[in-house]
Amino acid sequence: LMELNTQIFGKGKPLIIIHGFLGMGDNWKTIAKKLADHYEVHLPDMRNHGKSPHSSDFSYDIMVQDVNNYMNAHNLDKVRLIGHSMGGKIAMQFASEHPDLVEKLVVVDISPKLYQPHHDEILKSLKKLKESHLESRTQAEEILSETIKDKGVRLFLLKNLKRETDNKLSLKPNIDIFIQNRHEIGKALPEKCKFNGETLFIKGENSSYIRTNDKKLINEHFPNFKVIEIKNSGHWVHAENPRDFLSQLVDFL
Repeated sequence: LMELNTQIFGKGKPLIIIHGFLGMGDNWKTIAKKLADHYEVHLPDMRNHGKSPHSSDFSYDIMVQDVNNYMNAHNLDKVRLIGHSMGGKIAMQFASEHPDLVEKLVVVDISPKLYQPHHDEILKSLKKLKESHLESRTQAEEILSETIKDKGVRLFLLKNLKRETDNKLSLKPNIDIFIQNRHEIGKALPEKCKFNGETLFIKGENSSYIRTNDKKLINEHFPNFKVIEIKNSGHWVHAENPRDFLSQLVDFL
């Protein structure tokens, strides 16, 4: 059994937030603290991410199993489940396989469909970081900026650095496994998956991950769904417009 690294905030009904690809629970700390008055918020790092253990097994099936083990380990029997991007795919599948364990489901800026691999540039750049002798964040950012023009994306990725010694930085996530399994991330939700509980899809206004014609597919898996759009935000909705994101989230929860 893999023990996931986690951070837990607040008291109240349990709520789990599952981060996206190349992210970590830490990305959600600001939101978690805002929810902590009413909920016990869990921010686990998924396997091969953040401070959680590395493993050569990497698929949605196994990460769904990790979430189930996590709930058992923390004695959680019914949760509100939020997932962003890759985490949204994990959350959708988890809710379908364990409907009795999920009170409400929130899926942030991802739909159940297949996405073609589109992280290749990012993975290549991170591989380059991994192979460089990194002494500072500035040096790491310079390497990333050769291929990744968006500063927001660079800053998000730089959160994956950890300091080994005074003059050596390394990467937390398991980049080689991600490269080997790059087709796993975009996989569609298995056809048989269905969850009848209340489900909210939150879309970033400027993001193209959820499209209008995805609603038919969403409805097949999640008949009790609604989609709302958050203004002035892209794929990282919770970070780009936290105020509107939070008010919609709290309303639904």
